[in-house]
Amino acid sequence: MPDVFCGVDVGAATTKVVLLDRDATVLGSAVRRTGVDLAGRAGQALDAALADAGLTREALTRTVATGFGRDEVPFADATATEIRCHARGAYHHVPEQITVVDIGGEDNKIIRLDAQGHQRNFRMNRKCAAGTGAFIEETAGRMDVALADLDALGRQATAPVKLSSFCTVFAKTELLRRTREGATLPDLVRGTLDAVVGRVAEMGQLDGTVVMTGGVVAHVPLVAEILSERIGREVRVPPSPQLIGALGAALIARTYRKEE
Repeated sequence: MPDVFCGVDVGAATTKVVLLDRDATVLGSAVRRTGVDLAGRAGQALDAALADAGLTREALTRTVATGFGRDEVPFADATATEIRCHARGAYHHVPEQITVVDIGGEDNKIIRLDAQGHQRNFRMNRKCAAGTGAFIEETAGRMDVALADLDALGRQATAPVKLSSFCTVFAKTELLRRTREGATLPDLVRGTLDAVVGRVAEMGQLDGTVVMTGGVVAHVPLVAEILSERIGREVRVPPSPQLIGALGAALIARTYRKEE
């Protein structure tokens, strides 16, 4: 039976699984909402990825887990940090000096890598929901907009509102006030996305080639375009950006014995 390597990324919002073969070809993948049963949801995501690949658990050679819930994955052979896995996954697609910008459900990461893929430094935002997927979900709920509609609405904006507050609670109140003042829905959506990008840009200088990953850019590609406009150069988005952490974990699983 050929080798199959599994990466599991248990994030606060979603759990992702990627399966690779020895040549680092993706065999299957899955995304599920995390919920409160971390071990159970990781198992469900694994079974979905295996079904996608036409495989069973007996095919797995090695599994590496990452994300905040990485220690709750009972079938994992090892764990790795989120920073290491996101760096590995992004560099797999863009093997040069890069700055990885990952906007997740409840945190943001900026990871700088040299041309050889070695980590130079990183920063994370975990103290506030502002600038994360949670902020977008909260404000979308306040505007009664489905997440699937955000990208198209944001592109229709003609006079984006400027949110003065980055706090999720205060921003919702501000959106309500702007609505009463006559702001259109597309302008409110674009203002929300501008605020997210602004908070990310404040986290640190974005050197080299910027690679954006995470669930936010996967569902709202406009976010990458807004960041590109802000920094004045192209922002690259790899295939399946939401899966980059799980991909990195699977790549580590693929070379685990060699590295350790």
